[in-house]
Formats: sequence, C-alpha cells, structure tokens
Amino acid sequence: MARREFVVGSRGSLLARRQTELALDALRLAHPEARFRLSTVTTSGDRSQASLAEIGGRGVFVVELERALLDGETDVAVHSLKDMPSGSTEGLTVAAVSERADVRDVLISRDGSTLADLPPGAVVGTGSPRRAAQLLAARPDLRVADIRGNVDTRIRKVTDGDYDATVLAAAGLARLGWLDRASEILPVDTMLPAVGQGALAIQVRAADAEAAALVAALAHAPTERATAAERAFEARLGGGCHSAIAALGEVDGPTLRLRGLVADVTGSRLVRGELDAPAAEAESLGVRLAETLIEQGASAILEAAS
Repeated sequence: MARREFVVGSRGSLLARRQTELALDALRLAHPEARFRLSTVTTSGDRSQASLAEIGGRGVFVVELERALLDGETDVAVHSLKDMPSGSTEGLTVAAVSERADVRDVLISRDGSTLADLPPGAVVGTGSPRRAAQLLAARPDLRVADIRGNVDTRIRKVTDGDYDATVLAAAGLARLGWLDRASEILPVDTMLPAVGQGALAIQVRAADAEAAALVAALAHAPTERATAAERAFEARLGGGCHSAIAALGEVDGPTLRLRGLVADVTGSRLVRGELDAPAAEAESLGVRLAETLIEQGASAILEAAS
C-alpha cells in the first residue's frame, strides 16, 4: 500500500503512549508494508495541575494533538474518545473508533475497601463531576476532593495517604496491566461511564484519504454506533465541563440500547433514562434520550452547574 511514513501523534503520559502503541500494533499487523513513527505531543491538560473545569474541560487533552495534525507535523492522532468534545474540528475527521475495552470505572482504595465499606467521611479523589455525583448518590457521607495527575500519580496519591480512595477507568488500568490494583470494579448501575469511555478515536486530516484508508482497519462498527449515540446525547444536552453527564450505548445484534444520566455534582438531583432503537439510528436515539431527560428536568440541573 502506501510507501510514505505516517507520523502518529500521542500524548506523553504513560497511559496515552500505551494506548497509541496498541493502535500502532494493530496498524502494523493490518499494514505490514507501511511505515510508522510515533511522535509525542505535550498537551496543556498534561502541563497544568489545575482542575479540568479551571483549564477549559476535557478538550485540553486534544487541542495540541489536533494542531499538530493540522500543521502537518503528524498524520494520525490517537485519542481517548472520552477526552474529545462532542463537536468536530474543521479540517479533521475521526476515521476510526476502535473496539471498546471495559467501559466500567474502578475504585482504588488505600486499604482495599469497596465503595460500600469505605468509612464515613472517607476522602475520595476525583476531578470528574460525573464520578463525584454518582459517588455521592451512592454514599452521601463521603467527602469528594479534586485530584489531578495521570493514572500513576493518582494511584500514588492514594497509596501515600493524601486520599482514602480514587476512581479510575478500568480500560486504562487494564491497558497498563494494573487492573489488579483495583479494590472494586464498579457496576454501571452505580457508576454509569463517561461518553466514549473505553474507546480510542483515530483522527486524521479530512483531506488525507491515504491516512483515512490506512486507519480504517481499526474501525469497530458496534463501538462506533454505540459511541455515536452517546456523543449525540451529550451534544443535545449541551453540558459543559462542570456538568455530570454519563451515557452508555450497547449494541445487541440489530438493536442499540442507550442509557443516560444527568446529575448535579452533589448527587442529590439525578435524572436517568433508557431507550433502544435500530443500531443504524444511533444519533437520533441519542437526541431522543437527551430530550426525554430534558423533559424530566435535566436542563435545570445543567443550568445550575454552568
């Protein structure tokens, strides 16, 4: 196929590099004749120790990778899909969403306690309004405190006693080979995941047909449909980085089931819903579920959080 060298951009964190290496392994297997080179890009989200809400939300992990693509410094970017805002960037396209890993979150506690067993008043570190809301909905006696840093940093902060526990994505821990550090894998009924959680988005320039054809080998149709519904749900709600929004799409044969949740960060106001539709109608399903939750009061919750 192509003889050119494809430069693949990655964030510099341990997890991001591991995820990019997994994508590269799959690309090399699919295209043994192609040449690839990894390029590390430091994002503003990695540089800052402020909360995501203070520095502009999860898109801060994406913007420099996108700029490198637009400037021609890289040809492919590998993102955690959950880091990508629901809108698209002009001149770029997500050419593939890879098969999803475990969508669930895990609790990592200093003494191995589960969520139910944490002592009253235990301090759980998370910078995610989604996680904070659902933690407090399940255990209103807990104290939720902001935590920053990559996966290894957050685990170390728990081990060092800065926090009693933290919540992380199972997919990231599994990719690093650290899933055995989890005290509990939280069921989705307790902790509905972030939009796109567990999936990787492979982005290229919209005009680069050669790169798009190359990375199409990583596309997984059920994951693409499930996450399209989730992202349409989030986009219709229009929540910002202070909003607690969660969604999970699951494809079963021709049917797509979508669960969604909107809550305030205290966990005291929470609306949730569930709909299903043909998998081919993913985006319209996401919009319909969002509108169902809006009728139940989601807009008021989101407006209060903004």
